[in-house]
Amino acid sequence: MNLRQISIKDKLDIKSIYFDSINSIDEMVYSLEQKRAWSSQAWENPEFDNALLKGDGWIIEENSNSEGFAIRYPENKLCLLYCRNNSKRKGFGSILLNKIEEDAKKEKINTLRTEASLISYKLLLKNNWIITSKEKINIKNTTFIRYRMVKCLTNSKIHKK
Repeated sequence: MNLRQISIKDKLDIKSIYFDSINSIDEMVYSLEQKRAWSSQAWENPEFDNALLKGDGWIIEENSNSEGFAIRYPENKLCLLYCRNNSKRKGFGSILLNKIEEDAKKEKINTLRTEASLISYKLLLKNNWIITSKEKINIKNTTFIRYRMVKCLTNSKIHKK
């Protein structure tokens, strides 16, 4: 296993991981329509490329294959955290999440925030993130439920709304 900083040359690998991760989700959790709308964001949403160009992130490799990535953008937000289907449940998500948190602490960032899917919020809860709210959003006229979450990286407490 190798963990390294993301570079612009990783763009296609990152989009491939993103697409694979989303499309491998069980249709009992997200419908085919939801998965199509969500996975299209890598190509249709300019904020995705913005995160790749301006964000700080890490890619995890196994046997020279890119298996997952995480990006922090802006500096106090975990904006992307994805692993390929064949790499799920191997601890790669936790490794990436811990590295993102470690980097933020080094940069004296006190709190990280994110919007988590019905899949990722469980990993975040296990890593002491707190749900601040649950919300419905629309992507390409398709409704999703997600969780706004935060994690305090210092000793002070965060209170739920």
